[in-house]
Amino acid sequence: MKGLVYQLKSVGKDKFCILSFFLPIAVAMALNIAGSIDLSSLGEYYFCVIDGQVADETKEWLAGYGDVTVCRTREEWLSAIREPSTNLIGVEMEGRGIKTILSGDELPLWQQAAATLPALYEQREAAAGICVQALERPDVLAGVKYIFMAMTLIVAMFMGCTFNAMNIISEKEDGVALINEVLPMTPRQYVIQKIFIGFIFGCLSAVVTAAVCFRLSLPGAAAMLVLTVLSAFTAALAGLFVGCVSDGMMAGVVYIKIVMIVFMAVPLLKYLAISESRVLSGICYFVPSSATFEGIMDLAKGGMAAAGKDMAILGVHCILWFLLYQILSGRQKRPGSFQ
Repeated sequence: MKGLVYQLKSVGKDKFCILSFFLPIAVAMALNIAGSIDLSSLGEYYFCVIDGQVADETKEWLAGYGDVTVCRTREEWLSAIREPSTNLIGVEMEGRGIKTILSGDELPLWQQAAATLPALYEQREAAAGICVQALERPDVLAGVKYIFMAMTLIVAMFMGCTFNAMNIISEKEDGVALINEVLPMTPRQYVIQKIFIGFIFGCLSAVVTAAVCFRLSLPGAAAMLVLTVLSAFTAALAGLFVGCVSDGMMAGVVYIKIVMIVFMAVPLLKYLAISESRVLSGICYFVPSSATFEGIMDLAKGGMAAAGKDMAILGVHCILWFLLYQILSGRQKRPGSFQ
């Protein structure tokens, strides 16, 4: 128990671990805020006309395609068009039609719209008899929102790996690891002491992140909790391996980054590129985060079919990694060291 209290005190002194705990929660909040922002106005067109030189009927017709700004003088009209921070399309009458004026620095989409607008105006009477069906505007972030949230949740679960690795490395540098050599501590006791704090805080970070990101049903929330616990336990075990093979703090940071990149890149690669290949998809399951990512995506979309399989895969990972660490550390003179 005293060992766990010592590990808990070290959490408050490690800014790296505190950052690892709160950063996924902050990112999850930012994703929710970004998803609630209406970005539809970014796709609207903006027209600029001179007061008194464009008929009211023409203004109403332009208003059907975008926002219309009325300038009092031609100089004000030209100045508004030339303003680099805007994409205003200048419109003026030309005989019975209209012509458009651009400054030349507009985006290609606005340039194409300006080139098409006079022809649309000429055919406005014929187009008035056409039945137009307005489709629902798609959400800009709908396709990637769940991917971002799943990766954020994986990062939150990775907090246990970061803490456990840094804790073991700091004990090596401070000489505490030498004391562990003479303590009456079995490899299993050492694993429990080292993994408990990182595992608990990794679970807490992941649970809070999941609560911010997702709105799940009761069965879905239970399945998400099981996935979170198993994934956090696996990440905490990975931290033990990283801490034991690292000679110093800099080497530990490098190893942690490598493991994190693997944990994030493999499930993304499986989901985006090789999901149709059963052989390659099966190989990806050797990285536990692949099962975590698949289960989270399935639950986020309202499914439960893949979650059970992914829980079983993560359970196998937890058992195998735990037994492997016990076997390797049990062959050494001091617990928790492979060197």
